[in-house]
Amino acid sequence: MTPAFEAPATEIGAPEARTVRSDDWREFQPPELDLILGHALEAFSENGFHGTTVRDLARRVGVTVPALYYHYENKEAVLVTLLDAAVLDLIDRVSAAVADGGDDPVTRFANAVEAIVLNMTCRAQRSGLDSEVRHISPENRRTYAATRKRLELMMLDLVREGTEQGVFDVDDIEETVRALLGMFQSIARWYQLDGPLTPSRVAERYIGIALRVVGHRRDS
Repeated sequence: MTPAFEAPATEIGAPEARTVRSDDWREFQPPELDLILGHALEAFSENGFHGTTVRDLARRVGVTVPALYYHYENKEAVLVTLLDAAVLDLIDRVSAAVADGGDDPVTRFANAVEAIVLNMTCRAQRSGLDSEVRHISPENRRTYAATRKRLELMMLDLVREGTEQGVFDVDDIEETVRALLGMFQSIARWYQLDGPLTPSRVAERYIGIALRVVGHRRDS
């Protein structure tokens, strides 16, 4: 796996490419963030959304406050842009992973879990921003929640597919998926890239946990 790290790009306004192919969903390159977004990611991760001032952000970027406002309406717009880019990239990655699983419901589910966990580890800094959603406006929160819901629906379909084909044993599919997604989301709060566990090792462990949660035995 390509080592992942968070680094700002070299110009403001550079778009982030989100296309993930079915043959490279395990590969993570540095996210293509413009200077403002790159520095904002660092600042929000270090100090939280409320602990980061617009003046501090402008200082990090090396521009004036009015110049920063020229590119983004306000600090919330910066956070929303980061959140949207992160969740859309994750959805693309999981979609590619599921497609890579072919017609086997167990492989499709395991690939989806692997893609999510790799994202939570390789992109732990960005994934951790999800906790800042509470600080954005109700309208932006609803929009973000609707986008994030697409991931939940994908997981629901995968667990339902496996249950209907008899390879999973799940009584309450909706609650099971919510529990799994909550478990995955928590990874970003403790994982460190320089720690003893590699992203692939964490993913391997969580695939095993997730398969047990949905009632699948590897030797069945």
